[in-house]
Amino acid sequence: MELNFSDFDILPQLESMTYSEMDLLPFGVVVMDSGGHVLAYNQAEAALSGLTAARVIGRHFFTSVAPCTNNYLVAHPFEAEAELDRTIDYVFTLRMAPAQVQLRMLKHPDASRMYLLVQRRNAHAA
Repeated sequence: MELNFSDFDILPQLESMTYSEMDLLPFGVVVMDSGGHVLAYNQAEAALSGLTAARVIGRHFFTSVAPCTNNYLVAHPFEAEAELDRTIDYVFTLRMAPAQVQLRMLKHPDASRMYLLVQRRNAHAA
């Protein structure tokens, strides 16, 4: 079964995947512990950001890897909410030309990890 960015039941599926399986997904996946430190950074996200997994694993995502996300729209919901499944349009600007993306923020009190999914948006989409 193929996993899609917008799948309703994506969190339990991600929780059961290995990091190698996440590398095969067509969208970016940043896996974090409850403190925001990167546990895994899949190949699609590495290609989008230009940062290798080796460079970001163990670092705090919001302050060290992608400080452009350390704000009320992205970092705050992960810190403030016990349960989270929200998709927003966003523009990454750090270390790259502006990249229009959709971010899907996933967190559940029973899940062992938090997830930030990243899907590139078509620049011509409305």
